[in-house]
Amino acid sequence: MSLPTFTTLGAGHTVLMLHGIAATHLAFAPQVESLAIAGYRAVAWDMPGYGVSPPIEPYTFKGLAERCIALIQALQCRGVTLIGHDMGGMVAQEVVARRPELVDRLVLCGTSASSAGFNAQLVQHPATALDHGGSMGDVAQMLVPQMVGPSSLPEGVRLAQHAMSQVHPSTFRRALQALANFDRGASLDLIHVPTLLVAGEQDRHAPPRVMKQMGQRIASSTYYEMRGIGHLQNLEAPDDFDAAVLNFLALPRLLH
Repeated sequence: MSLPTFTTLGAGHTVLMLHGIAATHLAFAPQVESLAIAGYRAVAWDMPGYGVSPPIEPYTFKGLAERCIALIQALQCRGVTLIGHDMGGMVAQEVVARRPELVDRLVLCGTSASSAGFNAQLVQHPATALDHGGSMGDVAQMLVPQMVGPSSLPEGVRLAQHAMSQVHPSTFRRALQALANFDRGASLDLIHVPTLLVAGEQDRHAPPRVMKQMGQRIASSTYYEMRGIGHLQNLEAPDDFDAAVLNFLALPRLLH
């Protein structure tokens, strides 16, 4: 099994970041730096088919989770913190459901436990630009402004657009198809690791109410809502996002 590509910085407890459907590892660039400075080994992958990570066939959450598990094992860490945004949060849930002993902590941002709670229709319309000869750069110009809230950092918005423009159109389409079949709602009660749920007050893709409902099902969970922020929490307000994550990570970890 070929491993996904990834970027890494720092040393210490491993924090593996899983980007969303319309991004690459670049979407976690601010967090890679801040986590490494804070004493963690920060790792951000390119999901299979993204960047230069080998694609998988069929493109399913089972396959994505298997590649993520293989990466965790290759990193040779005693327990990992998974940070998953958007579709990456769904992959993180799939990993925890399949190999809970590998995960120490979980951070879920702008995500859902099933496709029913995630408003993928907001992505579908900009994606039609691809059917008319448009590029992912065109999709990014249309989609990112709809994703962010009024308090978003302009530099973060530009980075989001750049990362989205790097996504392969064929992979983007296949990921959308996979997302439509995701459902781990029944597994929420089985998540027993400390979990931080981060929602954007203005997030229309994974609304706060959806993430609050997830928190009610996860026993050891903490809910944090970012005011004036939309779907791209870690890029719109990286300082606030990083502070919330670092405070969460500073709590005593579970031992394996």
